[in-house]
Amino acid sequence: MRAVPAAGLLAPHTRGTPQYEIKWDGWRCLAFCGDRIRLQSRQLNDLTGHFPEVVAALGAALLPDTVLDGELVVWDPASGRTSFTALQRRVRSAAAPPASYVVFDLLQVDGHELVDRPLLERRMLLEELCDGLAGITVCPATRDPDEARGWFDEYSAAGCEGIVIKDLTSRYRAGAPGWWKWKRRTTTEALVGGVVGSPRDPVALLLGRYAGDGTLRFVGRTVVLTAAQRAGLAPELRPAGTSWWPQPLPAAWTWKKPQAYEPVEPVVVEIAVDEAFEQGRWRHPVRYLRVRAELHPSQLPLWTPDGDLARPMGH
Repeated sequence: MRAVPAAGLLAPHTRGTPQYEIKWDGWRCLAFCGDRIRLQSRQLNDLTGHFPEVVAALGAALLPDTVLDGELVVWDPASGRTSFTALQRRVRSAAAPPASYVVFDLLQVDGHELVDRPLLERRMLLEELCDGLAGITVCPATRDPDEARGWFDEYSAAGCEGIVIKDLTSRYRAGAPGWWKWKRRTTTEALVGGVVGSPRDPVALLLGRYAGDGTLRFVGRTVVLTAAQRAGLAPELRPAGTSWWPQPLPAAWTWKKPQAYEPVEPVVVEIAVDEAFEQGRWRHPVRYLRVRAELHPSQLPLWTPDGDLARPMGH
């Protein structure tokens, strides 16, 4: 199952009673527990060798021929929140902080498949199965929208991205949409330093912020612009004589392959962003809102690797 965006907590129209869970900032992972433990990513990659501490915890629980669905997360004591960057480092180095496995669904137990059972039943069996087991964390869940709203604010500081909304009558369909995610977003400003397409017809914006040494640091890209947004932005964009960043952009920055772009003179824009900011960039595409022609670039916060989203003085 996968979650699709929702505009708010009550936006999804579920057939039955909704259940609200915390949306963790980690890696989705299936755990197959039997004679041996196997961890599998959403892309069907074998993660078993990278997370021996999770394998050990599941093995010690002696789960009876069980398949679990959950999220691998790494807690960073220094920042007091989960760290997606530290989680990625686990694939390259066992010296990175240990991971935890937060379980939110039960797909099989004692060899019996549960995917056609309603979520309500699967959840009850999951809680019963994991009750008192050391090393296994069951994702908090509630049916109270007021409590879920409290979690939306409370768990943000711990690095959680928002709330997942599920229908308690729903069956589990691998890879299919059927859940909803209400993600925390805030507005801030950035500088347009390049465009995919051309300044006269920008398809997407490449964004930056100035660092203390005066360099324009790349911080992310927008989703594809609408026709109205393209038309409104075109008069504001001027080609730049030199590129601010590598040309083309490295695949690891924004796309699965290197991306050519046209550099432009910096323009201040307002954007909507989520909480996933690490190593000085937004990991997910952001949403362009409007040009802030009344703001000078010097009024924006300086680039910081930890993602300071403080409002500039122009607000």
